[in-house]
Amino acid sequence: MTQADRDRLVTLKKAKKKLIRQREAAEELGVSVRHVKRMLHALKKCGDKAAVHGLRGKPSNRKIEEKIEREAMKILSRPVYEGFGPTLAAEYLGKKHGIDASKETVRQWMIGAGLWRGKKAKVKEVHTWRPRRSRFGELVQWDTSDHDWLEGRGEKLYLIAMIDDATSRLFARFVRSDSTAENMRLLWGYLEKFGRPAAFYTDKASLFHTTGKRKRDEPGVDKDPVEMPPTQIGRALRELGITWIAAYSPQAKGRVERNFETAQDRLVKGMRVAGVVTIEQANEYLLNDYLVWWDRELTVRPASGDNAHRPLEKSHSLAASLSYVETRQVRPDYTLRWSGKLYQIQREAVTTGLRGANVRVEERLDGTLAVRHRDRYLPIEECTVAEKSSHQSLPPRPKRTRRTRQRGSDWDKDFDLKKGPKVWQAAKFSGSRPEEAVG
Repeated sequence: MTQADRDRLVTLKKAKKKLIRQREAAEELGVSVRHVKRMLHALKKCGDKAAVHGLRGKPSNRKIEEKIEREAMKILSRPVYEGFGPTLAAEYLGKKHGIDASKETVRQWMIGAGLWRGKKAKVKEVHTWRPRRSRFGELVQWDTSDHDWLEGRGEKLYLIAMIDDATSRLFARFVRSDSTAENMRLLWGYLEKFGRPAAFYTDKASLFHTTGKRKRDEPGVDKDPVEMPPTQIGRALRELGITWIAAYSPQAKGRVERNFETAQDRLVKGMRVAGVVTIEQANEYLLNDYLVWWDRELTVRPASGDNAHRPLEKSHSLAASLSYVETRQVRPDYTLRWSGKLYQIQREAVTTGLRGANVRVEERLDGTLAVRHRDRYLPIEECTVAEKSSHQSLPPRPKRTRRTRQRGSDWDKDFDLKKGPKVWQAAKFSGSRPEEAVG
């Protein structure tokens, strides 16, 4: 009997001896007057045991059979469920194996079976909390996660995600590379589905921000910042009238970062169970399973019912804006170069002022090329370079042979400098005049 039971027994005995009224005993015990009458009747019949609940020490009528518990732990011991937490394990037990148990029940099962170990809460440095935006489409966080999504079963994939700040609505896709083209393709899909948001919130990666270069030994603190040209995605957002906001820390875009933490746990394990091995299967599972669960469980209602997304106008061309754009100068013969190839502007499109003018060249996502001068597009065709004519090969030149010097005579055949006469002796026999006779 606990101390609470003893206190309850004292109150009941006071009511039994009529030292207090039953209504006063009910208020003291926090129960109804009818329940006090039942407890007094049990006290008269059973004695002090009436203060103890009759089911104490007995198994609950709602307790799941041990046979089902053993079966559940056998299922969760399979390699495919390795690393599953209690919450995710409870969902898969009910959805795939017909074992309905709460996550807390599964947690206790897994702790008892050694499949889960409770973690102590750690005090972390808390980032300054920022309230959600009030309208859907007012701010969309955009980022890419580099992770082993297929756990070695297939090629390396990247997950590009866009998450709305007000509602946590998620739009994502698996790609093979975190490139400008792949990010533009995802942006295209988002704009067609929801419209143009007020702003995108990203990190300062090279896809979104051009960093000025400076010499290594240059201090740079006294120089005024130089405005750098926008990236291809930055230019596209400007043309579409969408604001770009840079985040200066991962915590600043915490909503999309937490989304990746959830995906790296739940999405990875879900694809493992589903046997996903290709990028097509990964995107199919992402669209039909994971995003459906996300929208059902994790999205919230915005503070304002107004939608901040704006429709695409007739002046907006996604094919033109979401492409690789550069400027080229038209040559005197109305040609221009692009990627090492020569293109000719067709004769019917030639107008006054086109020669030497700067034109906008768009290499679009489908691989086609478009050239625009002012407000109109110019028809072009690739120039075919004529093959070089094969000249008749000249006969090879005769190979030069190195001449060896022919010996003219053998006058020095047995000559030995050491055995020869002295210089003055040779001069004497040569018939030359003595030195003093030379005038």
